[in-house]
Amino acid sequence: MSVINTNVQAIESARDLSRTQELLNRSLNRLSSGSKIASPSDDPAGLGVSQKFTSQDQRLGAAATNVQNAVSYTQAADGMLGGIANVLSRMSELQSMAQDTTKNAGDIALYQQEFQTLQDQLRTTVGGTTAEIGGTAGVTALLGTFNGVVLFGPNPTGYQVALGGAVGQTMNIPATNLRTGAMLNLIQQNVAGAYTLDVSSTTPTNLTDAIQQVAGFRASLGASQSRLDLAASTLQVQSENLQSAISRINDVDVALESTQLAKYNVLVQSGTAMLAQANLTPQAVLKLLQN
Repeated sequence: MSVINTNVQAIESARDLSRTQELLNRSLNRLSSGSKIASPSDDPAGLGVSQKFTSQDQRLGAAATNVQNAVSYTQAADGMLGGIANVLSRMSELQSMAQDTTKNAGDIALYQQEFQTLQDQLRTTVGGTTAEIGGTAGVTALLGTFNGVVLFGPNPTGYQVALGGAVGQTMNIPATNLRTGAMLNLIQQNVAGAYTLDVSSTTPTNLTDAIQQVAGFRASLGASQSRLDLAASTLQVQSENLQSAISRINDVDVALESTQLAKYNVLVQSGTAMLAQANLTPQAVLKLLQN
């Protein structure tokens, strides 16, 4: 049927061209953004899954940060314990030299002076209240801290570290309490502020037990650090797998999308040409009127 008022062919061609243009624009958006999901309507289910995976990956990232901070904590504590062990070794050496019967009182006084200086260093590092370590005043400005956390004080529950993104994925780092046992005997003072042990009254057992106490804590910290290193490696692998899954959902395949872009470009050009041709159809009807 030849009509003038309604050009059905042009309407159909315009609809096809509009649809092709929309696909071309969507392909351009994907390539320019690098994302397969240019709008939520492209893949609603995939968008929801990717958001869930992204949230999980962020939690794993936070857990990895916690683990690295805990590793730094154990390293700081172990480093200070190594210094304390060196101090104890020197104190043991001074104690042995003070037992030499050929030493006079002046020599013993020099040994005692260094011995007490080392005790002061230990007391300042470990810290504590008067109820814990005696003396006329407690040590609040202590050296043994990490980001404000006391390293060598009592903590019955230890330090909890989150090892994963789920609830309950934690580990406990036991407290390193040097305010007790053989170490306490070395840094404890009486009510007058004098140390209860000096270079002459100290026995090899006192220092040996203190060295053993420090060695035990270092072994415990080493075991905790080993587990933290394993947890950090596991978190990294989990994060890599999640990011790979997110990429498969979100990231555009550039090679495939480029092929689609070329296809839509050709269709748009072809559709434009056909629309122009369809718009010429009513002119044939005019020729009938001219005759």
